[in-house]
Amino acid sequence: MERHSGEIRIPDLANPQLTPGQRAAIAYGETQRPSLREAEVLEAAQKQSGLSDFGAEDFRPRLRAWLQAARGDSELNALNRMLLHEDCVRILVNRLRLEDLLRRHPEILEIPISRPIIIAGLPRSGTTHLVGLLGADTRLRSLPYWESREPIPARGEGPGRDGLDPRWLRCQQSYEAQLEQMPLLRAMHDMPPEHIHEEIELLNLDFWSYHLEWLACVPGWRDFYLAQDPLPRYAYLKKALQALQWLRGGERWVLKTPQHLEWLPALHATFPDATIAITHRDPVSVIQSAITMLAYSDRSRRQRVDLAGLAEYWSDRVERLLRACVRDREALPAAQSLDVLFHEFMADDLAMVERIYERAEFSLPPETLAEIARALDENPRGRHGRIRYDLRGDFGIEPGALRERFAFYFERFPVRAED
Repeated sequence: MERHSGEIRIPDLANPQLTPGQRAAIAYGETQRPSLREAEVLEAAQKQSGLSDFGAEDFRPRLRAWLQAARGDSELNALNRMLLHEDCVRILVNRLRLEDLLRRHPEILEIPISRPIIIAGLPRSGTTHLVGLLGADTRLRSLPYWESREPIPARGEGPGRDGLDPRWLRCQQSYEAQLEQMPLLRAMHDMPPEHIHEEIELLNLDFWSYHLEWLACVPGWRDFYLAQDPLPRYAYLKKALQALQWLRGGERWVLKTPQHLEWLPALHATFPDATIAITHRDPVSVIQSAITMLAYSDRSRRQRVDLAGLAEYWSDRVERLLRACVRDREALPAAQSLDVLFHEFMADDLAMVERIYERAEFSLPPETLAEIARALDENPRGRHGRIRYDLRGDFGIEPGALRERFAFYFERFPVRAED
């Protein structure tokens, strides 16, 4: 790691120089033999939760495809195989607990999800910053990271004597361990327990999201996921939101997941009274940021870091997301949607918040605006350092040449290039 005038440069993306802690974690993974087979992960989840009913059985083909794709990535190291196994079991435990809660309290399914504010847009395009600002409004119900990781508490598990939810404590421990292993992730995408997170973790409950693509090289999963009918999967998301609202209250949600960008008609059909804000940014900057973060993470989870492969895969993936957005943008009612241009948002983020509230027909009294402004002051962008991204130097890609691939997007939206 090198620092220049407050910027952090990662000089060893292609040939990582591992820390002793990273080597120890990888060595530990090699002592484990986790299974990525359907029967074994189902059994592990049932044993851990003490529950057996997963609800509708139609999730099993998606689970099998998820596991098959993970097994098919031959470059995964043993540590990442272990982490994927743990992630799969965690998702299954969460599903078991959700189904158990709904069986005991069927009235949950009558709870309305009324007029949510939903943010869609490319990853690394300001979605996290925007949902963090809106989430500072305590009148809105948001999804903190600790809750997204374990949305349904185990029966009988409540706050300890310190008043803290055990799920928060487990998330904090995981966060600290991650920072010890990968400290620069904090400067790229900091995710402490209280961080306002994505509902992608709730979509994971039905084994339908692009989340696995961030953890492994799984083009087969991408193709399988894109071929699925999104409407039943969004119905499952709504069911999970109803349960969370029943558990911890709230009347109006603020949500965000970049994945929504390629499913706008289904999103609108599921939440017909939602206000949907779509963030837009130069896709070259998005790709540059995303693949740098992935390359840095891959030093601990893959046998080698493939910079060219990351650039190729995510340039294609971003193009697919944007082509879906261009295709479906007009499916959203104009009175319930707006486009958030990155350069305008960065120039005056509070003004953009006001625009969203106006479109959502939601009041913004002075005390609420002060709440949001205070959150902005307490969490300035770049507070943990700024990564110096270098698409040309690190990946050998000319930004201008890559940008030509996205001419269709620049023609549709007045996005500003960020050279």
